[in-house]
Amino acid sequence: MTRIALTLAAAIFGLTVHSAYGADAQHLEINKKNVVEFYDKAINQKDFEAASKYMGPRYVQHNPVAADGHEGLKGFLQFLRDKFPNSRSEIKRVFADGDHVILHVHAIREPGTRGNAIIDIFRLENGKIVEHWDVIQPIPEKAANPNGMF
Repeated sequence: MTRIALTLAAAIFGLTVHSAYGADAQHLEINKKNVVEFYDKAINQKDFEAASKYMGPRYVQHNPVAADGHEGLKGFLQFLRDKFPNSRSEIKRVFADGDHVILHVHAIREPGTRGNAIIDIFRLENGKIVEHWDVIQPIPEKAANPNGMF
């Protein structure tokens, strides 16, 4: 009897773990999709209204040269439209961990230039972006190694 109970408990536990993993994986994929769509609407299309649908009620900005909040992002997108209308950013990699999504990006403000390598980190609550950090590194003309930045 004990052996049957243990087998039944193991089977139930196994199903629970699999179900939790499936829900967690689905959560990560939804967060990644939301951030990628937000990034394209905001940075490439420079469309605050479209991008704002992916934002939570607050938007905490950690970049020290960018203004905080929804209005700060709106102002930055206006700056891009005015000064760099042809700027494009290509997402090279997307990582998710819990409520954080990390993008590895090649950003080019002016066509024909090398651009910057960027790591953007977003925190989400209930599938909505509420916080942002970034690290930006110019792509040098010559590298000390042959590996490339992407």
